[in-house]
Amino acid sequence: MLPRDHLASALRGAPKPAIVAFITAGYPERDGFLATLAEVADVADAVEIGVPFTDPMADGVTIQRSSQTALANGVSLHWILDQLGSREIELGAPVLLMSYLNPLLAFGFEALAQRAADVGVSGFIVPDLPFEESGPLRAALDVHGLALVQLVTPATPPDRLTMLCEHSQGFVYAVTRTGITGGGGGELRGELADYLATVSAASPLPVCAGFGVSDRQQVVTIGQHADGVIVGSALIEALERGESPAAFLKGLRP
Repeated sequence: MLPRDHLASALRGAPKPAIVAFITAGYPERDGFLATLAEVADVADAVEIGVPFTDPMADGVTIQRSSQTALANGVSLHWILDQLGSREIELGAPVLLMSYLNPLLAFGFEALAQRAADVGVSGFIVPDLPFEESGPLRAALDVHGLALVQLVTPATPPDRLTMLCEHSQGFVYAVTRTGITGGGGGELRGELADYLATVSAASPLPVCAGFGVSDRQQVVTIGQHADGVIVGSALIEALERGESPAAFLKGLRP
């Protein structure tokens, strides 16, 4: 089974809603990265590893803060891949890298895809890469069966939403609101059910929804309309408080 198909299968087979957990690589402590990843992967159904970047335009203050700290501690895309390659345990969930485009360009798409496949990465999410410019990266990932996940938002026009859903791999990332990531977003949009129903109808893949998910009630609400829920900033904040990431994620499940 190709890595991207394994990712989709894991999300489909998870208790609904699947939990997709985001962590920033090397945060809060660089030396604890693999231990944190393993703990998160034992509870989550998929894990997004954030590649720290100097200008994370789609991220709120929590993930920006974690990214800046990780960069100051010497975390890089090369370091992340080397860490994944050095691990001695099997992870309990598929792993994706969430990265802005510049680090991927600097690495080189063909070399990146080969290295990612070698260390067990299932795919990539690149929030600043428009679909129309994604051909070279997609081609490199396709060689190794890696996913390039597409994002849609409530503001995505219907025709474009259909196109993005048809071309996504692994799952479709449905942003639940416009703006930047971050917990504490208040009540979810009243139009959430209609929006997610539209995405699900257009997508042959699991639909996972996120941006601002921070508590169990939001997970329950989104889970009524999507296959999975993405949790990022709230998990980062739990790590900052010294909480067990596994316990935090278990507390979000219905």
